[in-house]
Amino acid sequence: MNFKVVIAIIVAILAVIFVTQNVEAVTVSFLVWDLSLSLALLIFLAVAIGFILGWFGQSFVSYRKVKKEVSEIQADWRKDKP
Repeated sequence: MNFKVVIAIIVAILAVIFVTQNVEAVTVSFLVWDLSLSLALLIFLAVAIGFILGWFGQSFVSYRKVKKEVSEIQADWRKDKP
């Protein structure tokens, strides 16, 4: 069996165990809102939001770096042009 498939199966089994052990409802309060949902779903949402924010943040930093490098190359090219 492929190594990645084995790892994916192990992670899926651990996720199922985690969800079954954390099905109790918790109440989350934020400013004027109160939301009741399962603890597993709350943790999943927190991790997903963190992942998405990290991904967009890294993409933005990478975009800025490439943009700066391109502008430096263009400036050097214009300087060398007679």
